[in-house]
Amino acid sequence: MNEVAAAYDHCEALTRRAASNFYWGFRLLPPERRRALSAVYAFCRSADDIADEPGMAADPRRLLDAWRDELERVHAGRPRRPIGVALADAVHRFGIPREHFDAIVAGVEMDLSRDRYERWEGDLERYCYAVASAVGLIAIEIFGYRNPSARDYAVQLGLAFQLTNILRDVGEDAARGRVYLPREDLERFGCTATSAGFEGPIELVIAFEAERGLGRLRAGLELVPLIDRRCGSCVLAMAGKYRRLLERFAAEPSLVLRGRLSLRPWEKGLVLARSLTGTVA
Repeated sequence: MNEVAAAYDHCEALTRRAASNFYWGFRLLPPERRRALSAVYAFCRSADDIADEPGMAADPRRLLDAWRDELERVHAGRPRRPIGVALADAVHRFGIPREHFDAIVAGVEMDLSRDRYERWEGDLERYCYAVASAVGLIAIEIFGYRNPSARDYAVQLGLAFQLTNILRDVGEDAARGRVYLPREDLERFGCTATSAGFEGPIELVIAFEAERGLGRLRAGLELVPLIDRRCGSCVLAMAGKYRRLLERFAAEPSLVLRGRLSLRPWEKGLVLARSLTGTVA
């Protein structure tokens, strides 16, 4: 087995272990695209873990700088890490712009320096773009598209996906001192963030943000007709999971305060089955 094949196997194994929901969506792709997307996921997961588990590293910023150095090597065709070797091949095959990878690293770095956001527009929205929409922009280069509006739809899906992640982890993040819900939105509904969590009708804020996410998701699904059928099924598989979560948050926002919510096995099966028929569950 050559170095590139071994690197892709490493990335696919990581994706299978760490992202079962994404992995089964990825399985709908042709092999070359699936492996490239697994390499992207492995990179994102490695970078994100630096911010999510800061106590694991004495100097997380140094680790992010090491990733910046590796990205230089990836785009110069001289990677050192297994993930970088797979990424270098994917970047070459699909012409993925460097700027999207840089945006992801910058977004992760925001988690090291910020634990509050003032407003959605230009603030939390910018963070969501960096850590999620940039991933979508990479993904559509792998999928392939002709209409440039595909980029706008990929951005909207990324915003929806990251808002879902924020809402699903709102209680856990608050316990760690992180509040992603914008202060402007909290104040709109008479809520405040405290060291013990939230005071006021936080359920109203959660429902409001869930509806915002659903709006972005509906807009982003316009991407599906612009890419081929198998890639469209992959997008629908992932979007279906997030839509069901957002709808649940909007209908019963107190759920997110009781713990991290996941889809039940039968729901995951339904989402996957519907994606194969070209519809979102």
